[in-house]
Amino acid sequence: MTTDPETAELEIRATPVAPLEHDVSTIRKSLLQHPSVAKELGGARARVLTLVPQPDGRKTDEPQPLHRFTATVYDYDRERVLAISGDLRDTDVRDPRELRIESHVIQPLPSAEEFAEAVDVVGEDPQLGEAIRSGEVTVFRPMPPIVDHQDLDGRARRTLGVGLLNSRDEQARVAAVLMSERRVLHDLSERLPHGAARCEPTAPDDRCATTGTTGQINLTVSQGGQTLWQLQVVRPAASSGTNGSGVELRHVRYRGRTVLYRAHVPILNVEYAQATAGNCGPTYRDWQNSEACFRADGQTVAPGFRICPTPALTILDTGTDAGNFRGVALYILGQKVVLVSELMAGWYRYISQWRLHTNGTIRPRFGFAGVNNPCTCREHRHHVYWRFDFDVGGASPNVVEEFNDPPLVAGGSNWHTKSWEIRRPRDPARKRHWRVRNTAGDQAYRLRPGTDDGTQDAHGVGDLWALRYRSAELDDGQAFTTDPQLSRARLDLLRSPAEPLLNTDVVLWYAAHFTHDPAHPHGHILGPDLTPENW
Repeated sequence: MTTDPETAELEIRATPVAPLEHDVSTIRKSLLQHPSVAKELGGARARVLTLVPQPDGRKTDEPQPLHRFTATVYDYDRERVLAISGDLRDTDVRDPRELRIESHVIQPLPSAEEFAEAVDVVGEDPQLGEAIRSGEVTVFRPMPPIVDHQDLDGRARRTLGVGLLNSRDEQARVAAVLMSERRVLHDLSERLPHGAARCEPTAPDDRCATTGTTGQINLTVSQGGQTLWQLQVVRPAASSGTNGSGVELRHVRYRGRTVLYRAHVPILNVEYAQATAGNCGPTYRDWQNSEACFRADGQTVAPGFRICPTPALTILDTGTDAGNFRGVALYILGQKVVLVSELMAGWYRYISQWRLHTNGTIRPRFGFAGVNNPCTCREHRHHVYWRFDFDVGGASPNVVEEFNDPPLVAGGSNWHTKSWEIRRPRDPARKRHWRVRNTAGDQAYRLRPGTDDGTQDAHGVGDLWALRYRSAELDDGQAFTTDPQLSRARLDLLRSPAEPLLNTDVVLWYAAHFTHDPAHPHGHILGPDLTPENW
């Protein structure tokens, strides 16, 4: 008796991809002692905030090792940022080869270690420390994470915010910690709107163990001896883009044919209704590379990757902000493989998920939640932007086509080709969806909007962009900000109406929009469906 390959159990095989966490940690620990860095710092107190392996920017048919890195170092004595890049294979601090070092005055997001130091400073403060030690006040990550503080000459001072929530009256405030002097600036501490977020769970004190910030795997999914999916998966902490991009997929193949070169979420923002904003927002450009804890029981196959025999449980499943793992969990659910991670940005919690089905369907999903704070129970709206770098049957010749029923022109075709770079709105009344098709082989992948994905508005400025591939356009280049003009996605800056799309390498940006209020106490999940055609 033979087993039907289409009903056989799915099998997952995951192998770590270099560089490994040990290699990156070695460089991270020794970077400040490298001769060229030490010379630049001149004995100043400094901290490595991030160190992320980087591809070289060339598009290749096969995954390539990541030999380059970019590090962010903060110099507290001179209040500046050093952007340092080099080769991961140069692990010896005595290596005479110089690193590339650039100096900036931007304020990067705090790392987990830096925030922990800020919490220690607050705990040592005569006015605040005892309340924290007694349990009367609990600590949380506020939004924004950086407090605006400048000297009279205009120099920005590195000042982190530490959220403090009083358990008796649920009054919240943000303590401003001047990192160069390790002290609380009480005159800059700010009270947040009263009325704590009883509709959100409390962030626990017992956090799960760290799994580092580096990690990617090669993943193969097979059924009945047949290979269905081959891809590379990058954990959020190592994902690409200005602000990270959640669980990132690269070099995705279904049944041996290329589908996507890269798929990720490089842009995410929040806007609060003006009538209820108070001191919340009014807008944020969030980040997608900070991993939160969730429940995932199983076997760790690489730093930040765990294969689970049962479904992993995030805050959307349990209603609690707790867990035993941070990174990417993989599990089989019927005829699909699920990849999921929980992210944090201040008091927000986000779920980055991909579902790979045996029939070739890819379901990108993004979920929204939060932990106890004074803002997220006020009405606000999330805008999430996926970037799908389609290489259907290869990078080219690909075209973008749009479906409308009824057609846009009476008596015309339901399908028409987008010959030039363009932004398009959703139109459920016309069953509007899109596909990327290889004109040489006629294989295609359709992108169908999710039923709850919402529509564009003044801040969520679009629903879909069809653009030509450019290696430098992983996002719009905007770092974290609360400026309403900058926090919104600026993808129109990447679009040129005179840029042809026919028979070339194309990228689709797809946006979903979600209104989050007390009527949705534990968040929601949005996302489109990608389905194969003529495969």
